[in-house]
Amino acid sequence: MVLAAADRLGYQPDRRARGLRERRSRVVGVTLSLRQTFHAALVESLYAAAAGQGLDLVLSATTPARDVTAAVDSLRHERCDAVLLVSPDVDARTLAELGSRQPTVVVGSDLTAPGVDTVRADDDAGMALLVGHLHERGHRTISFVDGGDAAMSATRREGYRRAMRAHGLEREIDVLPGDPSEDAGVRAAAALLRRQSPPSAVLAHNDMIATGLLLALRSAGVAVPEGLAVAGYDDTRLGALSSIALTTVSQDPARLAEEALLLAVARAGGSGVSGSGVSGSGVSDAAGEAAVVVPPRIVIRSTT
Repeated sequence: MVLAAADRLGYQPDRRARGLRERRSRVVGVTLSLRQTFHAALVESLYAAAAGQGLDLVLSATTPARDVTAAVDSLRHERCDAVLLVSPDVDARTLAELGSRQPTVVVGSDLTAPGVDTVRADDDAGMALLVGHLHERGHRTISFVDGGDAAMSATRREGYRRAMRAHGLEREIDVLPGDPSEDAGVRAAAALLRRQSPPSAVLAHNDMIATGLLLALRSAGVAVPEGLAVAGYDDTRLGALSSIALTTVSQDPARLAEEALLLAVARAGGSGVSGSGVSGSGVSDAAGEAAVVVPPRIVIRSTT
């Protein structure tokens, strides 16, 4: 009778109240950037993974005027069991301080700190996939548009250089300055078109840069991929649109989300783990930090 009345009234159990009794809220906080399209895809996967693990999520965005520390501070009022930092723009010292306050997992970055677990894709392998794909299609002059100081930028930049050397293309290494935005792609296109001998292919730090580059090339009358092949990174929904059809690399956000939440729950419970082992390799060092690396996959579309 009580259950029937509760159902009729649309009663929902108060998870926060139950959390007080269990000393666990089953709530995980997430910080993300509103300017990065990959973050939205990852959060969507986090919601799906959280539902499967009986968890709730609370989001706190970062903006140019609101840094990661401020975003995390707001999550403390939500009594979160743990916090996931998606590609946080912080240094190692700040990350260590944040990790000392509550269970913390970093997603999509190779930044490390004592007591903080990390989950990321193997971006070095991802860049090798892209360079290898272009090399197989006969490209030798392959440029790279950098992501500036964005998370994983240095790893992707060095992955590009390493892959070029592996294919005997060391003399063709060409890194253009940039940042993780469409505008950076537009600027890169203008710089390449001013050259007497532009490359035959361009890789970008992310899909946002690649999209800006692609649209600028098309506006200038350059055929893609016939005149210049273009590839991005992150496999965002924008790049998948039929009007864009961007060759890219997927970080497998569904598996990143699953691994991150497994680590968050384990860290909140006081146990150290190295992920499920389903999608990547987990390595836990003496201090107890887990580092899970998920294999990427190339997504070939019409821009190459």
